Amino acid sequence: MKEKVVAINRVAKVVKGGRRFSFSAIVVVGDGNGTVGYGLGKANEVTDAIAKGIDDAKKNLVRVPLYKHTVPHVMEGKYSGGFVLVQPAAAGTGVIAGGAMRAVFESAGIKDVLAKSKGSSNPHNVVKATFDALLKMRDPMQIAQARGITLAQVFNG
Repeated sequence: MKEKVVAINRVAKVVKGGRRFSFSAIVVVGDGNGTVGYGLGKANEVTDAIAKGIDDAKKNLVRVPLYKHTVPHVMEGKYSGGFVLVQPAAAGTGVIAGGAMRAVFESAGIKDVLAKSKGSSNPHNVVKATFDALLKMRDPMQIAQARGITLAQVFNG
């Protein structure tokens, strides 16, 4: 499993003796072959927050459909203020996406994709919106079987 820390946020709580700092970390884990998950960890130390985030991410693993190292079709994802557009790209294009989305795609094993974040730039919302888009995608093999046609006919008509 590959682990990527997307964002670390420092939170201050004002107490009698001054400020007490704690940290939250959003982490994405994936096997690079279509399985990916994200998690949020909170602790008084950065390393503990990251460790908790990794544990949480491993509990929330999902399978995303891949087609020739890219996504099968165009999809929009939304979570709260985060709004993302994900579309397939030709081989050799690479991952053209912002920081939070890039971590999700690289962990999932998607090598060629075009993506745009249109709404909130908050990493939490962008990661969740990206997962929304990936989970709404349908596997081309299943569509071909359901329609009783070949895989080439699904893409070329």
